[in-house]
Amino acid sequence: MTREEKAKYIDELVTDLSGASIFYLADTADLTVEVVNSLRRRCFQSNIRMRVVKNTLLEKAMDASESNFGDLTTVLKGNTSILIADTANAPAKIIKEFRKKSDKPVLKGAFINSEIYIGDNLLDSLASLKSKEEVIGEIIGLLQSPAQRVISALKNQFKDEAGAE
Repeated sequence: MTREEKAKYIDELVTDLSGASIFYLADTADLTVEVVNSLRRRCFQSNIRMRVVKNTLLEKAMDASESNFGDLTTVLKGNTSILIADTANAPAKIIKEFRKKSDKPVLKGAFINSEIYIGDNLLDSLASLKSKEEVIGEIIGLLQSPAQRVISALKNQFKDEAGAE
């Protein structure tokens, strides 16, 4: 790779990282081409962009980015794939799904809304995170519940008073 190609690659990664509030780093080494293609397809279906990256170039892109990636650069060893998503738990769920059949991909780390997660031991926790839409839905449900009870009580009271006359 020429110096110009590396600079272009780093610029592309900086753009990807700047536009992403959620990304996961995973080790996909030793996976067959068939399994990697299946993983890519599954990511595409879930609106996740998957890209195999060179560690040194990703580290330079992280340094050049305005975001603070903390200790995430310490996991950049071996084969690394970056999974960029809009939903916090989507990549974790896909990794868990693929882990049912093999030991890989292994979660190296994740960057979720400026929070840093390092280590494969956090995979279950990340998979159980709720999406923004799920949290909003729960809040709306909680807010509607008392109002629905009041309306129901008023209707029942109105029926009781109408039936008593």
